[in-house]
Amino acid sequence: MTLSIITPVYNEKNTILEVLKKIEQANLNDFSFKKEIIIVDDGSTDGTRDILEKLEKKYKIIYHSENQGKGTAIRTALKQVSGDYVIIQDADLEYDPEDYRVMLGYALKNKAEVVYGSRQLGTKNKHSYFSYYLGGVFLTFITNLLYRTNITDESTGYKLFKTDTIKSISLKCKRFEFCPEVTAKVAKKGIKIYEVPISYTPRHKEDGKKIRARDGIVALWILVKCRFFD
Repeated sequence: MTLSIITPVYNEKNTILEVLKKIEQANLNDFSFKKEIIIVDDGSTDGTRDILEKLEKKYKIIYHSENQGKGTAIRTALKQVSGDYVIIQDADLEYDPEDYRVMLGYALKNKAEVVYGSRQLGTKNKHSYFSYYLGGVFLTFITNLLYRTNITDESTGYKLFKTDTIKSISLKCKRFEFCPEVTAKVAKKGIKIYEVPISYTPRHKEDGKKIRARDGIVALWILVKCRFFD
């Protein structure tokens, strides 16, 4: 069986090689899984593309001619996915590929279609900004209220899906609204979202963190829109 790992990349020349190294080192031998790594360069201009061009024989790499957003990059990659399960791996070192084993193991044991890696359940985790933490808590509360879910971390970057499940969902996201959109549409289908604790090492704006307060406002709108108007 195969775990497909989608890595959307935009201007991450300082971290992309380390992330790929960590993905390669993540041990899935307990489950007899191999990895399919799909990278989408979303119009990088900082030299990331030059690095990726040297890796084309090793990975599936897709290039966007201009920056279109994380959601668009994920949708592009999903067309190329051939594995049994798929997970999103950002290229910024905030999330540790060693947690694949925990998430995949839980999915297999419980026959789960969707497993989220929760930063809130990882008790030793820190947060980049307190305002971002509060925003995440608020969005999770709204998600649980609107969709009768019982999750602790709606906006986590680690989301694992059975491939057939995520491909059955009509995604329209372009930017960071991938998270609320996919969560909302999974919940509306009546698919249970399971969670496991993961580790999290946040970075700050000066280190290249791209999400902003306006993305939280968009996320809130997407949750409401998918519940009542979609």
